Amino acid sequence: METLNFLMQGFGVALTPSNLLIALIGTLIGTVVGLLPGLGPINGVAILIPVAFAFGLPPESALILLAAVYLGCEYGGRISSILLNIPGEAATLMTCLDGYPMARQGRAGVALSLSAWSSFLGAFIATCGMVLFAPMLAKWAIAFGPAEYFALMVLAIVALAGMAGDKPMKTLVAALLGLFLSCVGIDANSGVYRFTFDSIHVADGIQFVVLVLGLFSVSEILLLLEKTHHGQQAVQATGRMLFNFNEARRVLMINLRCGIGGFIVGVLPGAGATLASALAYSTEKRMAGADGQFGKGDIRGLAAPETAIGASCCGAMVPMLTLGVPGSGTTAVMIGALTLYNITPGPLLFQNEPELVWGLIASLFIANFMLLVLNVPMIKLFTRILAVPNWALAPAIAIITAIGVYAVHATTFDLLLMVAVGILGYAMRKLDFPLSPLLLGFILGGHMEQDLRRALSISNGELDILWSSGIAQGTWAMVALMLALPLLRIWRRRAARRQAAPAALAE
Repeated sequence: METLNFLMQGFGVALTPSNLLIALIGTLIGTVVGLLPGLGPINGVAILIPVAFAFGLPPESALILLAAVYLGCEYGGRISSILLNIPGEAATLMTCLDGYPMARQGRAGVALSLSAWSSFLGAFIATCGMVLFAPMLAKWAIAFGPAEYFALMVLAIVALAGMAGDKPMKTLVAALLGLFLSCVGIDANSGVYRFTFDSIHVADGIQFVVLVLGLFSVSEILLLLEKTHHGQQAVQATGRMLFNFNEARRVLMINLRCGIGGFIVGVLPGAGATLASALAYSTEKRMAGADGQFGKGDIRGLAAPETAIGASCCGAMVPMLTLGVPGSGTTAVMIGALTLYNITPGPLLFQNEPELVWGLIASLFIANFMLLVLNVPMIKLFTRILAVPNWALAPAIAIITAIGVYAVHATTFDLLLMVAVGILGYAMRKLDFPLSPLLLGFILGGHMEQDLRRALSISNGELDILWSSGIAQGTWAMVALMLALPLLRIWRRRAARRQAAPAALAE
């Protein structure tokens, strides 16, 4: 009953005319940013952080704006996936597998509307999960001390960095580079200048917005400039624009399963929408068996990842609010925005800032409903935006990015540093290094250092405190598991190659 009262208070915050308008603007901006190839929720949220400051928005309104942009970007990414076969981000890669074939078959409207409905259901299920379980997790998180938080942040870096992927060494290098960049500036405890090279401009450290926009926006501009063509023609939406009752009934159980599964994956620190969509698609494909036409325009293959993405995006906010640990790269950016308002995410946030937390949760219901209502009628407009050639898209991104960075401190040094970071990001992308681990290492580096120092000061320098509690031991066990998975995968591949070699020679 107490939770319901808090939720009603949250709706009182979210339903004010100003916050309703902010949520509407955020969903529209997020959708447009998300559907443009190369731009995604991290860029959209990062660009709007200085805008929120410029307009003097209070913390709850700023967070509602960023959350609406986040959800809008996730939907916009699937528009380009369905119409152009270009995933707006990694998570929507699974959407291309059946969404684009549906569009080629003349069912683009059905695919877009069904993806909107599936995402809405997934996000609705996850938001309900936030209402039910986030306060419980916040109370449980009070048991976390500095040693437990240090172990949890190590787990977040290992998991969100994708250490279980196919590039564990490159991922580790990127994460360590992010940790190094977080050390630049004055040491808060000793006052020693670290890695500043006698430059007063980085005495306070590298600015968060500079790093984010340099890594993602500037590097994307450089990649766009490599392309001389204007991009392929968008597939026009023909035939009926909405899915029918039979199609909704066929995917209803998939929506429920993937909504719950996506929420669980989203709550895990570091799992993210990419893992959620891949798990949902592969699971439903196995369950369909020979009856499925996955990869050829099966609506089940479209509904499964879309539901999981919508659910995991909302689920990723649970560890952000309750533990202060980002559940995705975008929520890492949102944590940075909260710290700019001198608000520390964590278990005490529900007690100290109930209007902010419950206003955000209530706004998720509202923003998802807005996305469902607004996006289907705007399909034709979206296809026109997708026709923007690269020679016009790259300068537009550059202008928006430069304004966003310059608005923070009004210094040209930040612009130059952003360009340098962008060149670094471009080189990393060309060498196939992931950027998200670098960003996560930068975000959590300062917190990890402080928690480690606090833990060691409590124990008078004894390292045993780092694994003395049951929570810490369980967390370190999960870290070891995540580190062992890539090695196990490599061993299996080598074993498969050894078995295949004699067969190939025999033929």
